Amino acid sequence: MRTSDENRFREFARGHAVALRRSAFLLCGDWHLADDLVQTMLIKLYNAWPRVGRRHLPVSYARKILLRCWLDERRRPWRWVERRDVEVPEGADLAAEPAAVQDAAGLRTELLGLLTVLPPRQRAVLVLRYFEALSVEETAAALGCSAGTVKSQASRGLAVLRARLDNAAQTAAQTAAQTAAQTAAQTAAQTAARTRETT
Repeated sequence: MRTSDENRFREFARGHAVALRRSAFLLCGDWHLADDLVQTMLIKLYNAWPRVGRRHLPVSYARKILLRCWLDERRRPWRWVERRDVEVPEGADLAAEPAAVQDAAGLRTELLGLLTVLPPRQRAVLVLRYFEALSVEETAAALGCSAGTVKSQASRGLAVLRARLDNAAQTAAQTAAQTAAQTAAQTAAQTAARTRETT
């Protein structure tokens, strides 16, 4: 590889590694695996850099490699069990280390847990469309499928997420109502007991 190509590859890797690592984490839900995926993607991209760096958009090609690496990793038998107790990183500061910008908010953690329930293609579509803010056409190009497939996978994935979030909200509302009713009953019993004591 020429020195100029190698310098451009290094600049690309420095400039996009954090964002690609965050995408890898959103796909797999594990920081260590995300690091491995990004490393594998960078090795494959380095091998293809002389032709990719000149003709294509390297970011799109890197995303495609990352997605394929993740899908290949999902097929391996030792990856069948997935951790679901991690937190989603905050997306506001892409320059910071992803571990330093994790968001402890319950909704983000719950959303990551819900993402792990989705099949790989639906999860990949949702991550690319809504976390990476790619268009339908860009997502289709990254996944190697049609725009209609992207739309249907996004629709199905969002329907599952909405249903699960609605169920969680209903459960939380029922729990809150039961707690309020129990508190009201206890307060009424205590008031009645005080009234009897004073009379």
